[in-house]
Amino acid sequence: MKKMFVGSLPSDATEDEIRGLFEQHGKVFSISLAHDIFKGTCKGFGFVEMEGHEARAAMAALNGHTLRGQMLKVNEEDPKHARGRGRGRR
Repeated sequence: MKKMFVGSLPSDATEDEIRGLFEQHGKVFSISLAHDIFKGTCKGFGFVEMEGHEARAAMAALNGHTLRGQMLKVNEEDPKHARGRGRGRR
């Protein structure tokens, strides 16, 4: 299972829309978009979990894909940053 970071999302992006993009490359196990708590809009990034080989195919196909004029950034999540370790902390 691989967790991918998806960045440069439009503020009106929905989980269903992003799921649809990624499901073209395999089964999506989970999806989570960051939302602004006051506006309810997407903050421009989120995370998608897929099986390893399907995730690699999705990253190759969707990194640089344009969604409503914004070029998506899709790459494997960096686990050391996911645990809250900032720069220089070890």
